[in-house]
Amino acid sequence: MLLSISEKAAVKVKQIAEKQGKPGASLRIQVVGGGCSGLSYQFGFAEKTDPKDKLFEQHGVKVAVDPRTLLYIAGSELDYEQTLMKSGFKVKNPNATVSCSCGESFSV
Repeated sequence: MLLSISEKAAVKVKQIAEKQGKPGASLRIQVVGGGCSGLSYQFGFAEKTDPKDKLFEQHGVKVAVDPRTLLYIAGSELDYEQTLMKSGFKVKNPNATVSCSCGESFSV
């Protein structure tokens, strides 16, 4: 699978979507320029997807990824982590050769 979704991430996607009044919307992941390592992840909800998007569905949630982003995240897992210091979605990306200490940006 090009992108897997952990159960923790799926639960959190459902919670956030319902809280924002967008149940059933797909979570969109994009890779954009920025961050201390050059690239960073951007998350949002997409009620409509582009025909070129690749859709991944697991644990009852859908994730939409555009073709350019897929080049960077193929083989990754979307997870959700919660610690005493921070919480949020994390892309466990085997393609990232460098990542910053905060885990918010990467490079390939």
